[in-house]
Amino acid sequence: MRLLYVLASYLLFAVLFPVLSLHRKTRHGLRQRLGFYAKGELPERGPGPTFWLHGASAGDLLALSPMFGPLRARFPGCRIVLSTMTNSGYMMGRERLAKQVDGVVYAPYDLWGATRRAVKAIRPDLLVLEYTEIWPNLIRAASRAGVRVALTNGRFSPAHQGKYRLLFSLIGNPLRDMDLFLMRGEDEAERVLGLGAPGERVFMTGNTKFDALAAADVGREDEALRSALGLKVGDRVWIAGSTHEGEEEHLLAVYRRLLEAHPDLRLVIAPRYIERAGRIVALAREAGLSVGLRSKGNEEGGRVVVLDTIGELTRAYGLATLVFVGGSFTKRGGQNILEPAGQGKPVLFGPHMENFRDSVQVLVGRGGIQVKDVEHLYRVMSELLAKPETVTSLGELARGTVRQISGASQRNVEHMARVLAREVPESR
Repeated sequence: MRLLYVLASYLLFAVLFPVLSLHRKTRHGLRQRLGFYAKGELPERGPGPTFWLHGASAGDLLALSPMFGPLRARFPGCRIVLSTMTNSGYMMGRERLAKQVDGVVYAPYDLWGATRRAVKAIRPDLLVLEYTEIWPNLIRAASRAGVRVALTNGRFSPAHQGKYRLLFSLIGNPLRDMDLFLMRGEDEAERVLGLGAPGERVFMTGNTKFDALAAADVGREDEALRSALGLKVGDRVWIAGSTHEGEEEHLLAVYRRLLEAHPDLRLVIAPRYIERAGRIVALAREAGLSVGLRSKGNEEGGRVVVLDTIGELTRAYGLATLVFVGGSFTKRGGQNILEPAGQGKPVLFGPHMENFRDSVQVLVGRGGIQVKDVEHLYRVMSELLAKPETVTSLGELARGTVRQISGASQRNVEHMARVLAREVPESR
């Protein structure tokens, strides 16, 4: 059955290779993706163990990052190597996370040869896979080399359980080659057990992305960013973060209505994709609102400001009075609502949060408010702006909630330490 997957993976790779070579997210790093590394691309081994942490994209690497500190503390002299599949993940790792790790590489294609070359070159003591990054050839290569394999922030979609079972029945169950399943919640733990993971290896430890939020430097407003956005001290600010096509026109309409009773309110819109900034400027002008761009210092002094830069949304949330998180009035399935909550801001979001159900469960009633439609958003915003003391209390509740759910990273590292202390079974 394993041979079937090996052959199928090569056939599929031959078909997909032209697409992978041209797609903007995967066209770089071919040599590393095939398991070949130039001198200096991988760190020398140190006195401690080597940890290979893999996340598919930039967001996954950020979710892994809260474990760096606990790993260093628990294993002095350890080496941490990150791998990712996308160009954006690679660049983020090389730039934002470079000082915290010892190496950043592209993940190998899940081919028999590429995975074995990668394992041999990196020589990890523990391979850590994120979310649902179940790559059978990589897992098998690591297992055969005596490398421990762990899954962190584990999740398996209930809608795909049948597909997983069918695939595993055809190719052999890769979960049996893994040593540790650190799942986000009880339902996720039940699903991985249902897929054949050995019960003694499954633990519910939580989600490490909450640790990153709890560790954030909250309460320090960035005055340089405030100035660049054209905001004055004392202005009440509504930040609409990570918005998508089809949402901004509705948010602008709500804003116009809110101005009638709250003329001091400013609106900052941060689109999920900054190339849409021009479109949002046009929508604001069509709505009769003055508008400026953050990249130009809001030289127009617009009531509406479009945050058209990368990497500043988290800082911008610190300036907010209220926050709305986009992707939730569309079928996108939502965006990160815990990030502004961790900064002590009340967070509003729409009905479509399918990709962030765990965050919704945590935050609703604890500083987060889910609205059913645009009219509901207007009513809630109006009520909150009329009650500043309620806004303050909701923000504190949101911040406290994020702090309460932290600690997954430390729990994960302790489980990893116990696994590394055990001898590798001969059957491997």
